[in-house]
Amino acid sequence: MLGTFVEIEAAGSFQPDVLSAVEAAFEAVSTVHQLMSFHDPDSDVGRLNREAHVRPVPVHALTFEVLEAALEMNRRSNGIFDVAVAPGLQAAGILPKTGRDVSLTAEPGATDAIMLLEGNVVGFRDAGVRIDLGGIAKGFAVDRALSILRERGVVNAIVNAGGDLACFGEETRTVCIRHPRDPGRIVCQIQLVDAALATTARRFDPFHSTETARPAIIDPRATVAACANDGATVRAASCMIADALTKVVMIAGTGATELIEQYSASALLIGSDRGLQITPDWQHAVHLAA
Repeated sequence: MLGTFVEIEAAGSFQPDVLSAVEAAFEAVSTVHQLMSFHDPDSDVGRLNREAHVRPVPVHALTFEVLEAALEMNRRSNGIFDVAVAPGLQAAGILPKTGRDVSLTAEPGATDAIMLLEGNVVGFRDAGVRIDLGGIAKGFAVDRALSILRERGVVNAIVNAGGDLACFGEETRTVCIRHPRDPGRIVCQIQLVDAALATTARRFDPFHSTETARPAIIDPRATVAACANDGATVRAASCMIADALTKVVMIAGTGATELIEQYSASALLIGSDRGLQITPDWQHAVHLAA
């Protein structure tokens, strides 16, 4: 789901209840996948990209919640985080072209053309707007799964969706961060307790090659690939926020420091020159590999 493998580990006092909670958590992830997939024309995202420039479109409350968070992140990041970057991702071959005329492309900053209306209704002011929630929905799905596990009485759990993960309980989790250009090598280990973690880096598909490709990140201010940094890992209170912030850090680098502080988050940045920078508040929990 969500273009990756989703793993859930949970513990509780009664095994059947824990197994039922895990099943419900996977269902929550599946719901997010169905609602927010760019590739499914019947998803909320598919319907918005097809119809919202013509008429306002009602969407699920979860989709509306993610769009609210995305637009807030767009505002706070001065346009660096932009869910309306889909045309740029299509032009770069990262997203497939859809049935709509892809020559209709909004200008950078098209997020301003997204209208969030009462009753979970969304409209686009510009015919060129197309959105992709791939930079935030995976983290949101992790949060939803973790919330279900808590509600079902699970006392200790971790949900991992391809490196976007979150955990709760007293157990300290050790998370290994791969080197973006050499996935067989570990850069560092991070100690995580009752928090969320997300990583964005150079693309890597172990089923096809040991080589990595440039990150699937477009700087919406110039509609060009963001290549200055190879990898970013962010710790935050929610995985949705951590997921979105990694894109900002990949594009802005140390220029994202103020935004990281606004969200009470921490960050690790690996530059294309292979330099590694860690926010001061996190250095005690990050252990560099020998």
